[in-house]
Amino acid sequence: MTSVLVGTFVDTPFLDTEVAPGDGWIGEIPAGARLRIVDLCGNQAVDTLLYDAHDYANRYSAVDTIRSQGSVYLTTGSPLLSTDLDVLATIVDDTCGRHDTLGGACAKESNVVRYGGHTRHQDSCRTTFLRQITAWGRGLSKRDLTHNINFFMNVPLTPDGGLTFEDGLSAPGKHVELRAERDILVLVSNCPQLNNPCNGYDPTPVRLLGWSS
Repeated sequence: MTSVLVGTFVDTPFLDTEVAPGDGWIGEIPAGARLRIVDLCGNQAVDTLLYDAHDYANRYSAVDTIRSQGSVYLTTGSPLLSTDLDVLATIVDDTCGRHDTLGGACAKESNVVRYGGHTRHQDSCRTTFLRQITAWGRGLSKRDLTHNINFFMNVPLTPDGGLTFEDGLSAPGKHVELRAERDILVLVSNCPQLNNPCNGYDPTPVRLLGWSS
């Protein structure tokens, strides 16, 4: 593993992995540790779910997160709340500036509805999530795949309350960093979506870095 600059210190991460588009990652981040997601090439959506590592039913809640901060977008300082109103993690560093928590994860079914039958056999974030929890094999099921965060994804609200998928606001090397406020399980899908501009129609890899505080 390579060392990374953390504030004014150089630290060696316990996690340093590259995730290809269409692939995913699942793992635990201990309380107080940090997870950085790096958009290596720019304009790449990273679908992410968070769980209390000791109680998977206590998982990320988009509704409570939005209500607590009074904003539909996430950035530095945003607390990521659970269904039990616990803070699972806090965004402590963000060089992109805005992340989506409304658009949800792409699925084969929604792709067909939105883009046509020719997309039926394309990969999707929901498929990646299912593969990852199956490999994890510790009690998660498809019922636990609820509304997720889309890091680096740009989903503006329309005046009538609808959603649009637009070009991302990120750029090569931009990152978002979370501090775990309790032991958490993190589930990531590096989005393979080809049919809207969330990945610039060209999905690319991202890097995950994790280190203790």
